[in-house]
Amino acid sequence: MKKFLLISILPIIGLFAQTYNLKVIAITSNIDCFIGDYNPPMRSNKGFVSNVCTVDTGDSILVIEAGPSYLFAKELSEFISKKHKKKISQVIVTNFHDDRYTGASYYKEKKIPIIAHKTIIKELEENPDKFNRIPRVTSKEEYAKSKIVKPDILTDDKYIIKGKNFNIELLKLSEGANSISDIAVFIPSEDFIFTGNIVFNGRMIKVAKYSNVDNWIKALEKLENMNVKFVMGGHGKQFDSKSYKPTLEYLKVLKDDVSKAYEDDIERDDIYKYVNDKKFSYYEHYKQIAPGNAKQYYDFLEWE
Repeated sequence: MKKFLLISILPIIGLFAQTYNLKVIAITSNIDCFIGDYNPPMRSNKGFVSNVCTVDTGDSILVIEAGPSYLFAKELSEFISKKHKKKISQVIVTNFHDDRYTGASYYKEKKIPIIAHKTIIKELEENPDKFNRIPRVTSKEEYAKSKIVKPDILTDDKYIIKGKNFNIELLKLSEGANSISDIAVFIPSEDFIFTGNIVFNGRMIKVAKYSNVDNWIKALEKLENMNVKFVMGGHGKQFDSKSYKPTLEYLKVLKDDVSKAYEDDIERDDIYKYVNDKKFSYYEHYKQIAPGNAKQYYDFLEWE
């Protein structure tokens, strides 16, 4: 009889098991963050590779980044409900990438407003291939109900959310960085800023076809002048006031070295030999990504 009861209970326990391993880090008394894996989307992380944060504004919870799937957003919502006993009021998405955007489908279903920069619509339309990764590393059940949805509120250069205890500012630090739709979430009273893909820590920065290195540097220099105590990037677990520096230093090296080699008529296939970025070799996936970054910036100079 005892064996029968045990066998009967196990499937029930399994129904409540978490697919995503959500481990919270308290940044301030009002801000929690969940650190994504340093690897690209794979079966072991099921697409949870970007950092996600929650903000207790007093009477509700604001979520920064929707996450990689409907299921991820659902599990985070359940975590929030259990810990805070408060409803989610808004969800901010800092760019169009699948690992931080696809979970918006859950919030759309729950009629929770999704906020993003106005340029995200065009990037979603032009980059449908970006949303092929998560389905490949999750089962049909894990990816069920995940889809691309439109934001409810589109911002411009600055947008202010008024919370009960403090305000949240959505800032466009430059015309574009890792992507055109990149925005940062600044909470002055908490001395905290969430930068999304403007700042990477622990893993190599990827310069994509839609990235703009020059504007990326401008965004980081503007961030530097803000002197914020807590700077949480889109990737990595570092969130101190200097966490942005490696990203800024790397991009300056990339820009200066590729520009000089380009002016010296170095061929595209040889361009990376002239980039002195070895001090950043501690980044995860450095060897795989760094040569491509040099070629991407070379292509930018070709078509500028």
